[in-house]
Amino acid sequence: MGEKNKNGTKITILGAGNVGASIAYTFAVAGTCSDIVLVDINKAKAKGEAMDIRQGVSFGENVEVFDGEYEDAKGSDIVVVTLGIARKPGQTRLDLAQINVNIIKEVMPQIAKYAPDAIYVVVSNPVDILTYTILKCTDLSPNQVIGSGTALDTSRLRSIIGDHVGLSPNSIHAYVFGEHGDSSFIPWSLTNIAGIPMEEYCADQDHADLDEEEIINEVRTAGAEVIKRKGATFYAIAMSVNKICDSILRDSNNIITVSTMMNGKYGIDDVCLSLPCVIGSNGIEREVSPKMTEEEIEKLRASAKALRSVIDQIQF
Repeated sequence: MGEKNKNGTKITILGAGNVGASIAYTFAVAGTCSDIVLVDINKAKAKGEAMDIRQGVSFGENVEVFDGEYEDAKGSDIVVVTLGIARKPGQTRLDLAQINVNIIKEVMPQIAKYAPDAIYVVVSNPVDILTYTILKCTDLSPNQVIGSGTALDTSRLRSIIGDHVGLSPNSIHAYVFGEHGDSSFIPWSLTNIAGIPMEEYCADQDHADLDEEEIINEVRTAGAEVIKRKGATFYAIAMSVNKICDSILRDSNNIITVSTMMNGKYGIDDVCLSLPCVIGSNGIEREVSPKMTEEEIEKLRASAKALRSVIDQIQF
């Protein structure tokens, strides 16, 4: 594949499994970029997925879709990382840590050599640990490495609340912070509809109060519930990643909850977790610092501590 088309935008996807292929398909349908390269250790699988998508592009956007090697990441604007083994039923994201860390450590320094200026969007789980690993095993800057983090959790939360109050998820201002996993939490003090605090809105509109504990449990287990029924999750994460990549390529400056390296904010250091970030052409343009309650800040610190305990047990 080599260099991207003149004046085009190029995204390389590492991993052509269910998630990687779904992301490639979403990019092609949405016309997110002009060039898509699929790279996988299973070269036949990467070629087959690229062929399948390419054979349908005449029905939509003009997109070039190819399979390639590591060196074909050269000239990429974005590299999407879906490497590693998938989470199995009953397995937590953190159970995957050491196996996928080893894969990332082997592959990513090579990719970064070919695409040192690309923005890297990390999707593989456990995403916070692997985002951290990429920053530690390459010379990429923190703004270049974005974990998909709780972007999908936030979307799930907005859908759940939207169903409860009978509104579009787009009208719900709510977030999930922290780990993309068991220690994530909802900062309810920031949750509102049209500027009205959630509890007040529900009372005004005669909706039953939200069961906060039930909702965070539903958000945390949403992925596992899908896996239990169909074996894997890939469509929703593909749409989430497309939003992040589109924001980068369009320099949209959208605020998205993504995983990034913490450097002292809220008293948290040397761990990656999700908070609202402005996403633009430089990747993470800046972090947003919402004013949370002390209880919420403690939950964020507890999430960081949970991730830190895993990091401390991993051989990097």
